[in-house]
Amino acid sequence: MRTLVLAFCVALLAIAPASAASPGPADRDRALEILKTSIGHPTTASAGQGAMIAYAGWLRDVLIKGGYRPEDVVVEPVGETAVLIARLPGRNPDRKPLVISGHMDVVEARAEDWTRDPFTAVVEDGYVFGRGAADNKFDISMVVATLARLRSQNWRPGRDVILALSGDEETQMRSSAFLAQRMKHADLVLNSDAGGGELDSSGKPVSYGIQGAEKTYADFTLKATDPGGHSSRPTPGNPIYRLARALERLEAHRFPVQANEITRAALAASGRNMAGPLGEALRRFAADPSDAEAAERLSSEPTWAPYLRTTCVATRISGGHAPNALPQRAEATVNCRIFPGASSEAVRQTLVEVLSDPAISVTRDDDGSIDSPPSPLRPDVVRAVTRAVHAVHPGLEIVPVQSSGATDSMHFRAAGVPSYGVSGLFTRPGETYAHGLNERAPLAAIPGALAHWDSLIRDLGR
Repeated sequence: MRTLVLAFCVALLAIAPASAASPGPADRDRALEILKTSIGHPTTASAGQGAMIAYAGWLRDVLIKGGYRPEDVVVEPVGETAVLIARLPGRNPDRKPLVISGHMDVVEARAEDWTRDPFTAVVEDGYVFGRGAADNKFDISMVVATLARLRSQNWRPGRDVILALSGDEETQMRSSAFLAQRMKHADLVLNSDAGGGELDSSGKPVSYGIQGAEKTYADFTLKATDPGGHSSRPTPGNPIYRLARALERLEAHRFPVQANEITRAALAASGRNMAGPLGEALRRFAADPSDAEAAERLSSEPTWAPYLRTTCVATRISGGHAPNALPQRAEATVNCRIFPGASSEAVRQTLVEVLSDPAISVTRDDDGSIDSPPSPLRPDVVRAVTRAVHAVHPGLEIVPVQSSGATDSMHFRAAGVPSYGVSGLFTRPGETYAHGLNERAPLAAIPGALAHWDSLIRDLGR
């Protein structure tokens, strides 16, 4: 562990000045137009496969106009959605390719709930508004604009650079799994849908996060059944009561503390900038995850507790069939966010033990998620990201992060391909309203994001 963290620190020190040319004003205008047009494509699950194919086809045209050969840009239906795969050929086709991932789909948005039409891009007050403006069409637009510009300038990478865009990351991730299997021989993935820069309330950069790990997602259905009967003659087998008691036992349970190089490095970095008992606990745990006192202190903090362990929480419940009849069934959905590398089946078995009622079944739902390990902190990736970030924000702290939610990286990591969230977007906490009403992205982030992706692609693609 100490060797890995030392390698991370050495990588940060071995950074040469950025050499990539900065994109100009015309490139920024073009990127904004790509983003605005992207928002105009309603790529929700309810819009269907046709909407996704239309958007992917439009992106294909953008790349071809930039100089891509038509045969190198493919739009392929997958299940009820579609993917886009664009290959920029490298000088050495025998080398493992660099993959850039992202997702074209967006979460649902009802126009009547929004201040503006969610699928008509509006530029106002320093932002571009619309569903997907931040998640994930901002970085998709920056990447597509960059790749098209590099191709138009006849830049040729040392190895293939492949853009792989999924179509259902927000739902079942069938296309994510498809792409991961198609790209399982890649060297690494740069995920545009994770990581990124944090600004303080005044707009000053605070840090940049490389997402190297994420908790995987799992839904479990808990079901209790009974013959039921007339409500005037209660019986001890009432499924609602049994399930309620079992859920109380689950609420009281805490999974064991875990740590990996990503969480230790992240907590260490946060601890360096924080005074008082909490800062001390962060530093102590990062140095020694077996420090029970530090772990207990962090477990009481909602911000830091998810870093330490798997969590499971009841999110839905239903039961009964009539107001005057004993219930024949009661069900609950329990959502788990599983520490990277842990087995979802082991979590299911733990739920069975904690519920402590053999009459309650626990089954894994078809949620599109799979078990996935963390990615190693590769020095070449750390150097490239640091160079890209420091070209725009000199000296800014680079921090490894672990996400509490899952992205396309989950499937690539499960396929054995290391994946790193390296979004070019810098925002204040809560600024974008991603997944919420009136989603937006700051216009001021566009120049830096273009420079960011230009540097990363040139550096890791060479």
